[in-house]
Amino acid sequence: MTTTTPARGRRRAPSRMERAAGRAAAFQKPRVILALLLLLALTSVMLLDGYLRSEIGNDARVRDGAAYDKVPGRILDGGPLLTFDHGTARTQSVPDRTIVLTFDDGPTATWTPQVLKVLEENDVDATFFMVGSMISRYPGVVKSLVKQGNEVGIHTFTHVDLSYQSAARLQRELKQTQLALAGAAGVTTTLFRAPYSSEIDAVDNYSWPVYREIGDLGYTSVFVDTDSDDWKKPGVSKIVRWATPKKNKGAIVLMHDAGGDRSQTISALGTYIKKMKAKGYTFTTVSGAQAMLNGDRSGVGRQSGSAGAGAGAGASAGAGTGGTGAAQAAQHQAAGATLYEGRALVYAVAVAEWVVPALSWFLLVVGVAVMGRFGMMLILARRHHRQRNRGSGKGGRGGGRFSWGPAVTRPVSVIVPAYNEKECIANTLRSLAKSTHPIEIVVVDDGSDDNTSEIAESLGMPNVRVVRQENAGKPAALNNGVRTARHDIVVMMDGDTVFEPDAVHQLVQPFADPEIGAVAGNAKVGNRTTLIGAWQHIEYVMGFNLDRRMYDLLRCMPTIPGAIGAFRRDAVLGVGGMSEDTLAEDTDITIALHRAGWRVVYQEHARAWTEAPGSFRQLWSQRYRWSYGTMQALWKHRKSLTDKGPSGRFGRVGMPLVVLFQIVTPVFAPLIDVFTGYSMVFVDFRAALLAWLAVLAVQLVCAAYAFRLDREKYRYLAMLPLQQLAYRQMMYLVLIHSCVTALTGGRLRWQKLKRTGEVGTPAGAGR
Repeated sequence: MTTTTPARGRRRAPSRMERAAGRAAAFQKPRVILALLLLLALTSVMLLDGYLRSEIGNDARVRDGAAYDKVPGRILDGGPLLTFDHGTARTQSVPDRTIVLTFDDGPTATWTPQVLKVLEENDVDATFFMVGSMISRYPGVVKSLVKQGNEVGIHTFTHVDLSYQSAARLQRELKQTQLALAGAAGVTTTLFRAPYSSEIDAVDNYSWPVYREIGDLGYTSVFVDTDSDDWKKPGVSKIVRWATPKKNKGAIVLMHDAGGDRSQTISALGTYIKKMKAKGYTFTTVSGAQAMLNGDRSGVGRQSGSAGAGAGAGASAGAGTGGTGAAQAAQHQAAGATLYEGRALVYAVAVAEWVVPALSWFLLVVGVAVMGRFGMMLILARRHHRQRNRGSGKGGRGGGRFSWGPAVTRPVSVIVPAYNEKECIANTLRSLAKSTHPIEIVVVDDGSDDNTSEIAESLGMPNVRVVRQENAGKPAALNNGVRTARHDIVVMMDGDTVFEPDAVHQLVQPFADPEIGAVAGNAKVGNRTTLIGAWQHIEYVMGFNLDRRMYDLLRCMPTIPGAIGAFRRDAVLGVGGMSEDTLAEDTDITIALHRAGWRVVYQEHARAWTEAPGSFRQLWSQRYRWSYGTMQALWKHRKSLTDKGPSGRFGRVGMPLVVLFQIVTPVFAPLIDVFTGYSMVFVDFRAALLAWLAVLAVQLVCAAYAFRLDREKYRYLAMLPLQQLAYRQMMYLVLIHSCVTALTGGRLRWQKLKRTGEVGTPAGAGR
């Protein structure tokens, strides 16, 4: 029998979805790009944070002693200040009874301010050789340090032994540190101290070329005369003794304001300053010492007073807080591109310093939630299976002691919406012809132009009616089918789906319970022989069907699959039919039924075989529509959160679960993978790999149990690791793409997938 739904006019006006499609089509590519850019931005922030913490780009090698025959003897025997004048090396020593306090490896938020406090209390300036990555993390400390009158020098950006590095790496280390200084304090410097350096007589054939290149760039390399060895934490008295020059000589003294617990350094510093002042020593900076060597002693340091004098007592004229005079002569005001690039670096680091820890904690919560979901799924799925199969034997079908009520044997209507389904419609209708339950079949041809309706009619099935309509979309086709259906129960399926012989009978049995308004069936992937098909098969069994068991027990089923679902006709009409407001009409109608007070259940024994997308492009289109449509449906029914009574159960339980586990968790899941890859490459490969394998093992257990419940062959689980590495990432990107589309107010159209018609009822199905 053929029925044609007449057109209302000569030319049908475009539907709302069609009009939206025209506006949205131009924005899809930019949204994909935006989604990828967001992920790239977060990845970049992580890489920046790792670089700052020396997890990325760090070279922990430190060169042992080497030959020094290529280093001029006058340099090895010279003073700790090394400069190059037109390529000629020159060294200088600190004047007698002069101390240049230097601090390496900072700044830090904990120890550097304490050092500054002691220096201020004792009216002393010092020179700080700072690591660029630390400068960019603590710009406020650097700014205070310079303002107080202290001097800054470069200690590379990542504290790397430069004797191992290329010339390009050397210049990058210097430039990045200068940018960090410019961004933090608005200054640059010409002072340099190499990491792992000590006295100048330790320069060897490997490091000498480095110092030559640095000198040619205009830097003064600063070595030490006296090392306090405070990093060894030997105790206050030893730090003071080891830092004291011999025979009243001047000295550049090395201490540290970073690299671990520096409480002994802080305690020793004040004692040391007072002791040296009592001996008549003057404290100054590196630039101050150079000025003194050039005959200028004004404004370069603090003069000693009498023994036991208080801090700053007897300070010479011109001393004070240091200012920007000779004591800071190596510093220059940053300007132009250097200043703005430096500020940009500092701002970027500030973002990374906030974002990465916040993301780490958030992802930890997400990870715990995901593991909790796996546990809940296993527990509830097992309970669901035992409840619905009790008395029927292991894995058996049928009622046994469990029963929905009196058997439902009355005829039902099966609605088959079809649009250009010539490859599949015959298989679909032939599978329905084998149904063990009495049915009428309503094929709604949604304006096909490939002879779909003619093929359906040519089969000559007496219980098949073909209803033709102008192309209006799947929801309109389903509504047309519901209106023309002759029975009170309607089964909805896709035009590419194949039912097992007892699928309809199993599907309608729950309607023996008058509280049940709809039933979700068990959709299986028919074309699972390909790689992409096998991945979707795992997803269907583990993700969709295991989820549905859980949601069934919680009485908050979010979606009845379009491939196989049954409804009370009055219930569908009572909520206004299938809505065109969203692209996920199956989720929309399911939530609407919940809100109307109906119960929705899952019938695992009602099996249908559907043709999954056969290419990544088609898969992307399908899942993009699904995820976006789900968001539309959740937003449409957001008021369910405040619904009262049984009708509000979905809002109280289902809505939070769907939002958390189908939107929020998958959106951030790529970051978990990025963190894992980041940790494998830059932090601890073994620990990160073990963590990833542990999560994979949990997923494998869940998948294996899901396969056991559905009596599926385990061999497909061999594809699970590869699915986690490739397929899952694509699904995450699809969801991110959908979120971006939703946030930017875009609309999508229904996208027809290319079918092959290769799916048929498997041999032995239904037995």
